[in-house]
Amino acid sequence: MPDNKLVICTTGAQGEPMAGLARMANRDHRFVEIRQGDTVIVSASPIPGNEEYVSRTIDNLFKAGANVYYHTIKRAHVSGHASQEELKLMLGMTKPKHFIPIHGEFRMQVQHGRLAIETGVAPENVFIIENGQPIEFLADGSARRAAPVPAGYVFVDGLSVGEVGDVILRDRRALANDGMFMIVVTVDKQSGNVIGKPEIITRGFIHGAEYDRILEAAVVRVIASVENPGDHISEIALLKTQIKDGVSRFLYEQTKRRPMVFPVVVEV
Repeated sequence: MPDNKLVICTTGAQGEPMAGLARMANRDHRFVEIRQGDTVIVSASPIPGNEEYVSRTIDNLFKAGANVYYHTIKRAHVSGHASQEELKLMLGMTKPKHFIPIHGEFRMQVQHGRLAIETGVAPENVFIIENGQPIEFLADGSARRAAPVPAGYVFVDGLSVGEVGDVILRDRRALANDGMFMIVVTVDKQSGNVIGKPEIITRGFIHGAEYDRILEAAVVRVIASVENPGDHISEIALLKTQIKDGVSRFLYEQTKRRPMVFPVVVEV
């Protein structure tokens, strides 16, 4: 079949990474290769939140030499949703007792619920729900909202599934953005005085001419924090807190960054 006689209908108008159009754009499709002069019509406007994926796919299609018609230059939107009259037809044919619209934006679900009421579904039997909201169907044929259950993303991390929580993700973002700053301090168990020079280990923090100066100043700040620990001179937790607070403030003053500070106090 000559190229100028061939039309391919494919998935991926929303830029989904594994869909056909994205694979073609990435030159990863098993059977189709985009060539110079090919015409691609992206037949849907981006769903809110998908703009980056759609834009990336369109850019890759242009890089492959295609002439792309997309929403901002040539609107060719074909909805993936049924029209109101089609929805009414489906409701009329099935005549449901209970109705729960489950797809689309919340405002779309509300409008769909109103259509169901117009076609004869009792208002109390129309449930507009969000993720995590169960509906219980009772033996007498009635239905009601049950207690909400946790719902959302389940993260896979190595061999663990669902064990990565908000706290862990927050820490990882902090480490990714500003790095880590570990201080190892050796103190005399009896007097609380610093023995030797504190050791500082950094990862993902600043590097360059300013690095040595800031580290030397941080050592001075650490020693000052340990030498003025308050009343409970031997409290390791108190020493760690004072070191962390003092160094964190100092680093923000010097660099406007907030690396995760890990104080390690060793008593001898």
